[in-house]
Amino acid sequence: MLIRESLEAWERDFLSPYAKLSEESKGRLRDEEPCDIRPVFQRDRDRIIHSKAFRRLKDKTQVFLSPEGDHYRTRLTHTLEVSQNARTLARALQLNEELVEAIALGHDLGHTPFGHAGERALNRVCPYGFDHAKQSVRTVDVLEKNGQGLNLTYEVRDGILNHQTSGMPSTLEGKVVRYSDKIAYIHHDMDDAMRAGILTESDIPREIGDVIGYTCSERLDHFIHDIVTSSIGRGDVMMSKSGEKAMQDIRQFMFENVYQNQLAKAEESKAEMLMETLYEYYLKHFDKLPEDLKAREALGDPREQLVCDHVGAMTDRYAIATYEDIFIPKVWMG
Repeated sequence: MLIRESLEAWERDFLSPYAKLSEESKGRLRDEEPCDIRPVFQRDRDRIIHSKAFRRLKDKTQVFLSPEGDHYRTRLTHTLEVSQNARTLARALQLNEELVEAIALGHDLGHTPFGHAGERALNRVCPYGFDHAKQSVRTVDVLEKNGQGLNLTYEVRDGILNHQTSGMPSTLEGKVVRYSDKIAYIHHDMDDAMRAGILTESDIPREIGDVIGYTCSERLDHFIHDIVTSSIGRGDVMMSKSGEKAMQDIRQFMFENVYQNQLAKAEESKAEMLMETLYEYYLKHFDKLPEDLKAREALGDPREQLVCDHVGAMTDRYAIATYEDIFIPKVWMG
């Protein structure tokens, strides 16, 4: 028996009847020979980890732009925390860990530099709009590997596309990642806000803290246990009513005190201006785009989308360096 087949047999024997089995995948965009060692979702996870887009996440903003300090989250560390939350939930619920890990590791591959400020800027100037979940799917489908894409399974692509609150994944594993993303960003953003001096533990209202805890670990523990207790043995992934209310309350608190905080957001208007300026520049100088992107125009992709692909894929550092190279006068060394 092939190693892959023995692993698929293990899934049949030990995973929940509600889990998505690797052998039951709806398949890939393009048919290909299966691996003799790895089930399909493990293979997808590996492809995502080895992608260029995944490596770029280390230099993309989570919440705080260009923070002074080594311990603030980046888009990459956020992704890893989402993955860990998702695997904890999947193991407790006997769901497919490799599927949740692949979705979690790929869910933000299409995110812009400068966090949601960059996303807002591109969404404003591009006539086709810009949404990072859709861009993450476009990244794995057509932008990676010089236009070949990663050819991921339907289930992983569906989970990536529907990881936001507005989406509804078709698998329980996708729903696990959807919750894990919320849990991760709420709690690590609060931790970073405390590191930045914007919040203290005493700022958390008693009506919230008494329910979910006053430390990061207590809050994570509360929500993980709430989801497991509410979901185990059911054909769904959910929170209790009190858990949902607590999540809404803490999200509202974070929006009022962190996400809309003028100190934390002071540089965002500059970041948005930079992104809009780069977009307009490359639209006028389309010939300066990478060859693989320019080639897609012949396949029917509009220039505005291809410019979004290029600018949106940049890291914070590369976007700033590119802007300086194009628009900031050089010092004369003669």
